[in-house]
Amino acid sequence: MPVSPAPSDRLTPEALARIGSLELRARLIVEGFITGMHRSPYHGFSVEFAQHRPYNRGDELRHVDWKVWARKDRWMVKQYEEETNLRHAVVLDTSPSMRYAGASGVSKLAYGATLGAALHTLMVRQRDATGLAAFDSTLHTLVPPRAARAHLRALLATLDRLESAPATPPAPEAETGASGVARALDEVAERLPKRSLVTIISDLFETMDGAAEIAKALRHLRHRGHEVLVFHVLDAKTERDFAFDDLPVRMRDMETGETLTLQPAQLREHYREASGAFFNDFKRRCREIEADYVLLDTAQPYDHALSAYLQKRKRLF
Repeated sequence: MPVSPAPSDRLTPEALARIGSLELRARLIVEGFITGMHRSPYHGFSVEFAQHRPYNRGDELRHVDWKVWARKDRWMVKQYEEETNLRHAVVLDTSPSMRYAGASGVSKLAYGATLGAALHTLMVRQRDATGLAAFDSTLHTLVPPRAARAHLRALLATLDRLESAPATPPAPEAETGASGVARALDEVAERLPKRSLVTIISDLFETMDGAAEIAKALRHLRHRGHEVLVFHVLDAKTERDFAFDDLPVRMRDMETGETLTLQPAQLREHYREASGAFFNDFKRRCREIEADYVLLDTAQPYDHALSAYLQKRKRLF
């Protein structure tokens, strides 16, 4: 049974998280997004006319060759040879910190996997070749880009597995930090054989020095001819605004396991200043290498991210 498009304002991450099927979540997001657009994003495809075939009930009238109908009084449909418009890869961070969930209960990993599934679904509908890479301290998953619908099912199954996999124990301190993220992105840069749009979904859980190392890896991607779109995924209420209750809080670093007890009210202003400086610095680094940077909140509907992707794609043609 086909899925009826739903208004995008109902497709909150919290509501979608109650749907067990990642494929269904992705379809609802994409169809709701398209319904909310004033015009279709499906235009400008690189296709060449191949041949005619007889019209069948249900074919779109825009594909009917009216000149043939006028000459021969026969309903014929133009067939095209599809050519891939774009090669694309979603690069998903699956490190322990991505399992953090704020008040909504939607973890950054669940948000990122759902966003990745929606992007793959949209790309295959656009006849773009799309692939998947995933990393924690190292690159552990790499599915090369293809445009077939059967390939989409394989991608969604992989994302579903990554989202539901049990949490890995905190990595030793020597293996945490920017080096793991940078190594993974450097490997993606080397192993994607053709110019691609690389969409990175990560919480960028790093220090300022770590951010500099990631920026170097992004520069490597650009040097290899790839376009770059960074989705920085956070729980805005706690990770950006530090809006915890003003009671003593015991916090655990999900990457190292280190714990710390603190009073949020005493640190909130300093934390906001430091995190704001981090966001602005990383955004500046991305701008310098002509990589797009988009800050996302796990409570935010997915429309903003899909719009950013389509705007990026449009600029490439």
